[in-house]
Amino acid sequence: MATKADKQAIVDELKDNLNNADALYIANYSGMSVADVNSLRGEFKNEDITYKVYKNTLVHRAMDEIGGYDEEVYDSLAGQTAFIFAKEDLGKPAKILKKFFDKNKKPSFQMAYIEGQVFDSNQLSQLASMKSKTEIIGDIIGLLLSPVSNIVSGLQAQGSNILGSVKQIAEKEEK
Repeated sequence: MATKADKQAIVDELKDNLNNADALYIANYSGMSVADVNSLRGEFKNEDITYKVYKNTLVHRAMDEIGGYDEEVYDSLAGQTAFIFAKEDLGKPAKILKKFFDKNKKPSFQMAYIEGQVFDSNQLSQLASMKSKTEIIGDIIGLLLSPVSNIVSGLQAQGSNILGSVKQIAEKEEK
């Protein structure tokens, strides 16, 4: 049995994970084999995403100490829950969960808490389709550059039209 000091160490670890993560996903892993859990854990690890199993009461205590969590988050702390902490690509855990769920029908996605907003179990597909910050920045840069490239292309086309007209005038003058 864990001592009070052991439990406090876990709560402190949880607080660090919660404070450093931009997204928290909660999934119910009941009914999964150890091999499936290890496989899922490995997929998260390959993407530098933290996947941990904690006692729900300790998670509740850590959230209470931090403060600011919605009641919906506390309500999802039931059963065999796994906690997924993401820092960069906030939709990546949803993509991994959805892919794994489509193949194995487990684990069940309970909710996500992303930058202060709660996403319920029905929104996994929406979260999985979310673009990463890098993809969004790339789209913005592409949009910003497209008018410039259109202007350059237009000027080049107009320049060749003018050059063609000058050549035609010069040929007429020669005749």
